[in-house]
Amino acid sequence: MKAVIFRRHGGPEVLELADVPDPSPGPDDVLVRVKACALNYLDLWIRQGIPAYRITLPHISGCDVAGIIEQVGSKVRQWKPGDAVVLAPGLTCGACEWCRRGEDNLCVSFGIRGAAVDGGYAELTVARARDVLRLPSGVSFEEAAAYPLVFLTAWHMLTGRAGLNAKERVLVQAAGSGVGHAAIQIARHLGATVYGTVGSPAKLAKANALGAAAVINYRQEDVQARIRELTDGRGVDVVIEHIGPQTWESSLRSLAKAGRLVTCGASSGPDVPLDLRYVFSRQLSILGSMMGTRAELDAVTELIGRRVLKPVIDTVYPLAQARAAQERMLSRNVFGKLVLRPDLT
Repeated sequence: MKAVIFRRHGGPEVLELADVPDPSPGPDDVLVRVKACALNYLDLWIRQGIPAYRITLPHISGCDVAGIIEQVGSKVRQWKPGDAVVLAPGLTCGACEWCRRGEDNLCVSFGIRGAAVDGGYAELTVARARDVLRLPSGVSFEEAAAYPLVFLTAWHMLTGRAGLNAKERVLVQAAGSGVGHAAIQIARHLGATVYGTVGSPAKLAKANALGAAAVINYRQEDVQARIRELTDGRGVDVVIEHIGPQTWESSLRSLAKAGRLVTCGASSGPDVPLDLRYVFSRQLSILGSMMGTRAELDAVTELIGRRVLKPVIDTVYPLAQARAAQERMLSRNVFGKLVLRPDLT
């Protein structure tokens, strides 16, 4: 089969389209013909090489996969060839303390497709049958690939970690990103008032169209001052933060007293300044968040199927243009998701 691989860590130039052996499913697995695979920042980190992810080279990235089952293992009964499916991005053991409690994103052996195992930058991929979800009716393969990781992450941040209540106010940093555009929709669905930040005038109207009450161009306005103005000096109840040092100070300073900052990423770096006096005197909460549970993914999938939540797709690329797609992601000139299609030329 054709796959985009990298044989060493480095920049986008290490990506190459290559012929590799077809993967072989085990008794409990399914073989999926990949119809679409979305990009995520995880793909960039894995390709660059970071200590948290120890992979075997050569490697195939891609955690968000939608496609058609081509073959099932001897023990698989719930799926058959021809089924249109989406793959869960999170990989768990199903047996540890956390999995038994339904908090499987805390699994002792938690991994992510495209990092712990080869992913979807390929014509074919293997998945455990229990990690397969049925493609919602009326949802395209591109849309299906665009939602699992980012909508699950945003859902867990807002519901599982922040415990967002209707009528609260939320600031979503980088509203045009994958997590950002998902968080706006989810927060609105939950009844909150949402403010977003973007880095270009072209993204303002797009974020407004998703339901943001106000959108701030962080390159032209002081985010903290604008949030104080929009909330009559109070601040927001929740901040969705996934950028790191570039936005950290404005995120923290935009919170109301007893506000909650939820962070799931560090795309601009891992180290941030923190004045503990400001945190404890205002009784702020800083909450880490990592993807979400399978139950939460099922809930998100149901809302995607009902079109309550809608993934935004910026551009679809042929698989052979994975390098160009990753370079586009690095440029941040993106609103929504970038998707690869193996059947495009």
